[in-house]
Amino acid sequence: MGFFRKQQERMAIRLLAWQYQRMNAEIPPVDQLEAQAFKLVDDAHKIARERGKNVVEILKDLVEDIKKR
Repeated sequence: MGFFRKQQERMAIRLLAWQYQRMNAEIPPVDQLEAQAFKLVDDAHKIARERGKNVVEILKDLVEDIKKR
C-alpha cells in the first residue's frame, strides 16, 4: 500500500472518529474504524475515477453521509 493511500486512511479514521463524537455516539474499536476507513477510501477512489473529483473532498462527503444514517 502506498504512502498517500495510508495517509488518506489515517485521515478517514480521524474524520470518522470526529463524526462519531459530534453525534455523541460511541466510537467503535480501532479495528472497526480501520475497516470503515479502508472502505471509505476505496469508495472515494472509485468515485474519483468515475467523476474526476478530489479524493479528499469525496471522503468528507462520504463521512458526512455516515452521519445521516
